[in-house]
Amino acid sequence: MAFIISVILYSIFFVLPVVAEEPPAFTFVTYNVENLFDCRHDTLKNDYEFLPDGNRKWTWGRYKKKVNDIGRVLHEIGEPNVTGVDYKGFHIPDVVVLCEVENDSVILSLTRRSMLRSVGYRFIITQSQDQRGVDVSILYNPLTFRPDTSFSIRVNPIKDFAPTRDILYIKGTTRAGEKLHVFALHAPSRSSGEAHTEPYRMAVSDMVTHHVDSILASEPLANIIVAGDFNDYSYNKSLKHLGEKLRHVSKDAKGYDEKNTRVSGTYYFQGEWGSLDHILVSPAIADKVSQCYVFDREWLLERDAQGNLKPMRTYRGPIYHGGVSDHLPLVMKIAEW
Repeated sequence: MAFIISVILYSIFFVLPVVAEEPPAFTFVTYNVENLFDCRHDTLKNDYEFLPDGNRKWTWGRYKKKVNDIGRVLHEIGEPNVTGVDYKGFHIPDVVVLCEVENDSVILSLTRRSMLRSVGYRFIITQSQDQRGVDVSILYNPLTFRPDTSFSIRVNPIKDFAPTRDILYIKGTTRAGEKLHVFALHAPSRSSGEAHTEPYRMAVSDMVTHHVDSILASEPLANIIVAGDFNDYSYNKSLKHLGEKLRHVSKDAKGYDEKNTRVSGTYYFQGEWGSLDHILVSPAIADKVSQCYVFDREWLLERDAQGNLKPMRTYRGPIYHGGVSDHLPLVMKIAEW
């Protein structure tokens, strides 16, 4: 009997072929979710427009729909073969940068009360001086990314400009044992004119560059990701400045279903696609990036007057429109992680 058992065990461990499924790629997402506010007033912030009695009539029903829709977006990004990647099973994004979120309350709703509640996401969020209360947050899957350091980086206001959002920095370790530095930002908008506001966005770019240079000086092969809403295009000074030390891997990113949607950016303005959202990485990561694309599911889009698809936003001016965001998510995959 002992001999028979030995033969069986030998067959299992040494004779039969072992099929090892390659783990899914490390998935990184950046997404401006267009004014994710709750319906409560923060006494220190100018959030009156996003209250039930505000000019946008922001109700709990509309808020819950938006939270659920954002959860659905991140869930669908994790679905198998959504981009033709040959792996089996569901794999939720490992790290997600979210721009235009009000506070930890909305992130708790997203991670605990939407369809993401079973994922177990944890998060870190800034506490910026932005007058409307807009902040930047990072979600992470604790099973695949373990942070050990995080802090906010304040950008000193420029004369005649209101305070902007803090830059969020986080350092941690991936499931493959890789050390990773992430900078998440939401640069000042262009609302008072591109040329007039450019110095403020350059101040943000300078601040990130300073910290990136410090890391690379002591760790030349450091894994660094800089991502978020830059409110600039790839040809603008702020992106070119960052591109001196980092690789702009999202520069030519298009929709994964671009043949059908014609999506060639994350943002649609005056009839043209472009990207205000970007992902830049250090040289140590650049060659490991297997994909970088815009997530362009058709339920996130609508037709303009010319019949072209564009993001279906939550509001058109003060009028509720029911979409998820005026931006589309940007997704990067790192195969070797």
